[in-house]
Amino acid sequence: MLTFTWVALRFIHFTALMLVFGCALYSAWLAPFSIRRLMARRFLRLQQHAATWSFISAALMFTVQGGLMGSGWQDVFSVPVWGAVLQTQFGGVWLWQIILAFVTLGVVLIVPRNLPRLLLILTLGQLLFLAGVGHAAVNNGVLGGLVKTNYALHLICAAAWFGGLLPVIYCMRIARSRWREQAIDTMMRFSRYGHAFVAGVLLTGIFNILFINGFAALWHTAYGQLLVLKIVLVLLMVAIALTNRYVLVPRMRDENHRANLWFIWMTQIEWGIGGVVLAIVSLFATLEPF
Repeated sequence: MLTFTWVALRFIHFTALMLVFGCALYSAWLAPFSIRRLMARRFLRLQQHAATWSFISAALMFTVQGGLMGSGWQDVFSVPVWGAVLQTQFGGVWLWQIILAFVTLGVVLIVPRNLPRLLLILTLGQLLFLAGVGHAAVNNGVLGGLVKTNYALHLICAAAWFGGLLPVIYCMRIARSRWREQAIDTMMRFSRYGHAFVAGVLLTGIFNILFINGFAALWHTAYGQLLVLKIVLVLLMVAIALTNRYVLVPRMRDENHRANLWFIWMTQIEWGIGGVVLAIVSLFATLEPF
């Protein structure tokens, strides 16, 4: 049960963090200046909820890690065990993750004028710190630095891709209003940079496999079998993204209402598959890759 709690909290943390990052990416960078304020207002409530869950899950993951290191649930709430966790590499890195999550929550509740940029910087920092824990943190030296850097890039590209899908759906909906031109411009910018995000996920994912266990070991462990499933699902997401961009988008220029609906449905499916991928990634922390 404790392990399941850890996996669930990890899933919540990844999902919430990527949602805050993806929405901030739009309202701070991808959207034209004329609708950035509109985007920021539209995403504020979602970001507030996501930032709250990001902080709660980060804090609870620290305490649950104490139970996993110790004797179970009784050590989850043990202050001396928390001190022991802080002495580990995970504890040292995760303390900063909690601090950044707390600052992010405070910022999104205060709502300063430069909120989108602040959220983009704070969530980017949290994604970078995630590369300092888990299987990517096993190696030391030059190799360890390469693995962590590669994993950090993998997380950033994945967060931009997955976290940016819900804003795409919102852009599709406001494209029917007086903001049509700006919404389409935003989606086209996401599409252009989206190619780089997807390519980044695929390339860094390949390097992660080579660094951690290699292709030859994929079928020999539960970790490897789940990794194969993750790869299949990511390729399915790529297929949906390409269909949206090169099949449905050209039809939208002809005011094809059905193409618009299909685009929204396909994007929702793509986002749902991405959620399954995050659930698999959350399971990885409990499994040995070898």
